Amino acid sequence: MSALLETQGLTLAFGGLVVADKIDFRLDEGERLAVIGQNGAGKTTFINICTGLLKPNAGTVKFDGQDITGQPPRHIVRRGMARSFQLPQLFLDHSVRQSLELAGMARETRLPLLQALSGSANRREVDRVLELVSLTERQHEPASNLPEGQRKLLDVAMSLMLQPRLLIMDEPTSGVSTEEKHDVMAILMRALDEQKVTAIFVEHDVDIVRRYATRVAAWISGAIAADGDPETVLADPTVQREVLGI
Repeated sequence: MSALLETQGLTLAFGGLVVADKIDFRLDEGERLAVIGQNGAGKTTFINICTGLLKPNAGTVKFDGQDITGQPPRHIVRRGMARSFQLPQLFLDHSVRQSLELAGMARETRLPLLQALSGSANRREVDRVLELVSLTERQHEPASNLPEGQRKLLDVAMSLMLQPRLLIMDEPTSGVSTEEKHDVMAILMRALDEQKVTAIFVEHDVDIVRRYATRVAAWISGAIAADGDPETVLADPTVQREVLGI
């Protein structure tokens, strides 16, 4: 079976600083991969290369067996890879529902210039995604009204409107209160399971990693230092010293 996402010899340097050091990586469908590492370890650089925001000096990125190295982000999205950011990228002046409708429009390759927003996306699809992320009751409120946890949910919901096979989430619980973190992650994981979406998520909270990841990859100095099941990786002495600070 071919990998859903695969990199071979992925390398990127800025001057003398190597931020991706010959990374060989494979992700299969259905996995929930947590990416951990200190700031500057190369986690976001790796994601940016995979999603087309950075072009590597060497190596390849394949998605569903097709070489996507250096392709523009919009082309990669249309192939089935979506991303949410550490700071939610929202239309704050639009309602929650309108935000999903806009995301649905973005999935289309050609858009009528005068098409009404309310008719631009399948209403049943919007209703279903709103229910998946528990935002139905707030669908007519402006996104600016939402607390941070629900902003994260809306950001992911907009990604789900793109109907991805793989969703990469950059710190989905960052900025979310301790009381909300597990609720937000439980909703996200349930939505991904319902949509049958494979996921990579960057995370610093070890409890979140233990509970929601099926696999963990630890980054140190631009390379993957450990990769495997959560208990094994989190118990690795190098990971505990260099990543977890234990």
